[in-house]
Amino acid sequence: MHDLKHSVLDANLELVRHGLVIHTWGNASGIDRDGSVVWIKPSGVPYHTMTKEDMVPVDMDGNVCGGHLKPSSDTPTHLVLYKAFPVIGGVVHTHSPYATAWAQAGMDIPCLGTTHADCFRGPVPCTADLTEEQLNGEFEKETGMAIVERFRNLDPMHTPGVLVKHHGPFTWGRTPQEAAYHASVLEEIAKIAFFTLQINPSATGNELLERIHFFRKHGPNARYGQ
Repeated sequence: MHDLKHSVLDANLELVRHGLVIHTWGNASGIDRDGSVVWIKPSGVPYHTMTKEDMVPVDMDGNVCGGHLKPSSDTPTHLVLYKAFPVIGGVVHTHSPYATAWAQAGMDIPCLGTTHADCFRGPVPCTADLTEEQLNGEFEKETGMAIVERFRNLDPMHTPGVLVKHHGPFTWGRTPQEAAYHASVLEEIAKIAFFTLQINPSATGNELLERIHFFRKHGPNARYGQ
């Protein structure tokens, strides 16, 4: 648990190092599945003052079970994702500009080349609009449910991120560091896709390219790296 708390702090600071967050925007968390405890960034605390002792532990129902600060307001979204995707060990949320622009436009990010396909198989999906009832209810929990619904027929490990319409990106991974890595990749491919469509608004993806390049780096027959 001590190592996980440090890992969650490091993942949060990684978002700053990659320019994915400003002020107190965004958050990273990690889960101890053996102890059913999630450690998450405290709400409204500036990154430059945070220490590992500021990380907040919550149980799977969102009850704070230690520490001295309130957890991120996005905690209910993180908890829904941990429950729905048992393979993940870390979740990240940012308002990084390019990914958030796609989210605010309500558009999937199309897979237009190998840079995208190396980490995300197929388009990065955008969720549907939340209903008035959902917006007026448990907004953060409903956000998580909207993500899960969008992934009804998708593999969360092949597509380790999502755009929440009118909100911003969430990413995940086997660890908090991997979730932060996917957040940086998502922002980069969002930027590249934006520029590609500025140059050629008719640019389209290629399903064969998507599949071959994704599995070149992932899966049992991957041949990239050491």
